[in-house]
Amino acid sequence: MAEDPQQIIEAYLMKLRRRLRGMNEADAREVLEELRGHVTERAGGAGHLTVAGVREALARLGSPEELAREYMAEDLLARAEASRSPVRTLQSLFRWAAFSVAGFLVLLASMVGYFLGIVLVIAALSKPFHPQSAGLWTFPDSADDVEVSLRLGFGTPPLNGRELLGWWMAPVGLGVGCGLILLTTRVALWCSRRYRRSRTVPGS
Repeated sequence: MAEDPQQIIEAYLMKLRRRLRGMNEADAREVLEELRGHVTERAGGAGHLTVAGVREALARLGSPEELAREYMAEDLLARAEASRSPVRTLQSLFRWAAFSVAGFLVLLASMVGYFLGIVLVIAALSKPFHPQSAGLWTFPDSADDVEVSLRLGFGTPPLNGRELLGWWMAPVGLGVGCGLILLTTRVALWCSRRYRRSRTVPGS
């Protein structure tokens, strides 16, 4: 029996739909309609669909599994932008990084920003409980070098060390740490927004 080009398209879209679990139903339908129109347009250059044309158009899109990963990542990025939650932002960045070098770089930079912000907040919150050791310290590393260390209150202060902020560590650490977390989230969401705006149909 000869293959029907329209059935090939529908079989591909059905596989894709099964892998879009978790996406809003209306958004998933919009994705499928967009892809159906894209494939039909690409494969119908001679005025009618052919099996060869459909297969070539679908090959350009990639496998349903790969395409679903991209769409699910974009969906998570959109949700993260709506919620502005650092946790949801990181979750979406991990999805984005799975198939994009740009996503990996944004994830890497965001993890550094979040780590520094969280460490500053912990150091600030630790200050009242460990006033003698928690804080920002400097101590001589060698004859000419000075090392700066952010300590969370564990252990004893560095030998010959000097605390820089004293009790100011609490408000400064909280302010800078929370600010860094918010700034990291805003920058990550800005990058993801630029990425989503640059996207059309994957493979087009």
